[in-house]
Amino acid sequence: MAKQFEHITAELKEFIEKQKIFFVGTASHEGRVNVSPKGTDSFRVIGKNKIVWLNLTGSGNETAAHLLKNNRMTIMFCAFEGKPMILRLYGEARIYHKRDRDFYDYLSLFPENVGTRQLIEMEVNLVQTSCGFGVPYMEFKEERTTLNTWAEKQGKDKIEAYWKNKNTLSIDGFETKILED
Repeated sequence: MAKQFEHITAELKEFIEKQKIFFVGTASHEGRVNVSPKGTDSFRVIGKNKIVWLNLTGSGNETAAHLLKNNRMTIMFCAFEGKPMILRLYGEARIYHKRDRDFYDYLSLFPENVGTRQLIEMEVNLVQTSCGFGVPYMEFKEERTTLNTWAEKQGKDKIEAYWKNKNTLSIDGFETKILED
């Protein structure tokens, strides 16, 4: 049975901190809905109703494009080990780039990563848990290092060139504003 909360409780924060993957859902008023899996050490609960996550360079930049058009976001965690549970955080999000002062306020919360593209802050306005009885058991083996290794090999200049070629527009043609001053 689903339960709703006005904020992230201490128990739910502990659950979040143990998870190895989360999923981010966004949509503009038009175009495609995007759901992205996120991993590595990239998520922080920074208040009862506030989270921040580190958005690393990837093949697309749909989340940023969507949030510029419609700042609604849903984040989902699900237990693959232990007690079954699905946890969803609903709220309104804001993107911070390296040109924004707030970007640097949050950056120190995460391990250094040359692939850091944006930081996304979300004001959580609803927390919901549900049973998760249909989620399979899956054992965590290890983090994939491919993305971080690729980013380190590219270096800052090649990463920014990649953003220009691959991350300035969404698949629906929406601007991401990743390289604006």
